[in-house]
Amino acid sequence: MKFLRASALLFAALVVGPIPLLAQRSVYIEDLTWPEVQQAIQGGKTNAIIYTGSSEQNGPHMAIGKHNFIARWVAGAIAIKLGDALVYPTLPFAPTGDAVKRTAHMRFPGSVTLTPQTYRSVVHDVALSAIDAGFKNVFIMGDHGDGQDVLGAVARELDSEWRPKGVRVLYVPDLYFKEKQQAHAYEASHGLPTHDVHAGTDDTSELMALDGQHRLIRSDKLAPSGGAQTARTGVDGDPTKASAALGDIFLKYKLDDAVAQIRQLLRSQH
Repeated sequence: MKFLRASALLFAALVVGPIPLLAQRSVYIEDLTWPEVQQAIQGGKTNAIIYTGSSEQNGPHMAIGKHNFIARWVAGAIAIKLGDALVYPTLPFAPTGDAVKRTAHMRFPGSVTLTPQTYRSVVHDVALSAIDAGFKNVFIMGDHGDGQDVLGAVARELDSEWRPKGVRVLYVPDLYFKEKQQAHAYEASHGLPTHDVHAGTDDTSELMALDGQHRLIRSDKLAPSGGAQTARTGVDGDPTKASAALGDIFLKYKLDDAVAQIRQLLRSQH
């Protein structure tokens, strides 16, 4: 996937390049000063992207920050492809289980969880901050499965309040749900494992595609897991079939699905 590799090189230049280049070209709000954000909005970058990640266990083979690394990269790629958007800092936490009862991902050290109420409040306030900054369209999306309903509810609530004032707040579900469908269909048609729920082929491949320094994947820990094993390993799928080439394909699904839905939502306003 030459497109993804070229994009990765572009991002490397933007993120680690000289400060003047970073200030002029970065789509990440956290890299900019407030006058630069103001100038960007006045210059036509009126779309804000809020893309949430998650800090959760991803088996013995993959770093806890998987969703956050993927979210930041994809959000930036979306903004570059749209040409008129800036990206808010990735929210690194989401609902991942019960911290008291130690359910779901919270059975494993290092995972972080938010209650749905806290998650809702944080996303709500970030979106409100984007509106206050002067963005005319705020797009909310998430890389983690749990809490997608919360993101949709926040968008609907704020959109109802701000639409009469000329501001839209819109949820972008295709980035998560449509990509999952496409990835599973690809796996099925290419003889890959179709039981791919968590930290399996799809997830691991996406991070492999972005992990140029080979510091986020423990190759010696790759192993299939499912059923009763999942409670011990945290993996529900087969990461041994993962590859950077597959990750390129799956990341491009996310990028294209999100951009297509955002453009459709923008067209529907007119």
